[in-house]
Amino acid sequence: MIHDMLQQAASNAMGMGPAILLQGAQLRRPIDVVRAPSLCVDDKRAILAAWASDFYAVDSKPALRQVPGTPEPVSIDEVQSALKELDRRYGI
Repeated sequence: MIHDMLQQAASNAMGMGPAILLQGAQLRRPIDVVRAPSLCVDDKRAILAAWASDFYAVDSKPALRQVPGTPEPVSIDEVQSALKELDRRYGI
C-alpha cells in the first residue's frame, strides 16, 4: 500500500514538475532559476533538468519547452545554457 502511495506521489510530481517550485517565485526564464537565492543547487538542477525534458516540449515545436506557470516557451538551448551556467557557478 505504501509503495502504491509513493508511486502515485511520484506520478503527481512528474505531472506538476517544477511548476510546484516555480509557484510565486517569479522564475520566467531558465537563467532566473540559476540566479534564485532561495533555491539550493540541487533544486535548481532538478528544475532545469525537468524543464529540458521532452515532457515539457511544445507540440509541433520540439526545440521549445514550456513549464506550466511560465509566461512563454523557451528554447532547449536556453535551458541547456542555464544548466552550463549552474555548473560553472558551482564548479561542477
